Amino acid sequence: MTERNIKFDDVEIATQAFGDPAHEPILLIMGAMASMLWWPDGFCQKLAALKYYVIRYDNRDTGRSAIYEPGEPPYTMDDMAADAVRVLDGYGIDRVNLIGMSLGGTIAQIAALSYPERVKTLTLMSTTPIGIDTSGLPHTTDAYMAHAATGDAIDWTDNAQVIEFLVRDTRMIAGVAHTYDEGRARAFVERDVRRAKNFVSATNHFMLRGGQALKGKLAELAASLLVIHGTADPIYPVEHGELLARTVRGAKLVRLEGGGHEIHPNDWEEIIFAIDAHLR
Repeated sequence: MTERNIKFDDVEIATQAFGDPAHEPILLIMGAMASMLWWPDGFCQKLAALKYYVIRYDNRDTGRSAIYEPGEPPYTMDDMAADAVRVLDGYGIDRVNLIGMSLGGTIAQIAALSYPERVKTLTLMSTTPIGIDTSGLPHTTDAYMAHAATGDAIDWTDNAQVIEFLVRDTRMIAGVAHTYDEGRARAFVERDVRRAKNFVSATNHFMLRGGQALKGKLAELAASLLVIHGTADPIYPVEHGELLARTVRGAKLVRLEGGGHEIHPNDWEEIIFAIDAHLR
């Protein structure tokens, strides 16, 4: 693994790359409040072993990238889509296989529609379609919403409180197909929180908007699309992934039976097999 900071204007984006730069490139975009570590090291290494050059990065306000005053994000999801292109520029990559999860899936859709010449294929995981009416779809579960509401009582400047909340969060987003491992989750969350420049800045992600100019454009997506979605996802129920796949002509849908809003190690083989088949 190699590390590189991409700097442009007044922004700095922390990145890491796995594999041989001569291989087919993949760019990974993660979701709300989640640093690039939420693309697990082992997952990235397994993709790289299949002769892909895998790049992950910290979105703004996460990890080691640029951070801003909590409550006042001076950027939009459109800016974050442009960040992805700047990362490609920093690595000298013209066209990429783009993979986004959750909010990262929204950013990836904006990037693929706004910069079609830079995106070869698109893979969307555990996300929802942009620019179309989703009001008729099932919403985030009541149980998860009740858990999320407890975040209002958290002192986000207190790492101990943040870690406990996020450990509970990993349990709430887990699927039903695999046994939940709290020890593994806690070790990861502690690593992620302590690595961040200022974890409270990540709460800015809940205030972001973007993609308004792309209303009704999703069906025009030029890149070939693969949708991967857990059937027990409590954030975006699987119907969101199904609508994504129906909206884009020729899209493929892989349902992870019992999968949650996560990249569980027991699902890596199925996910990576699907991505490899899509890219090839």
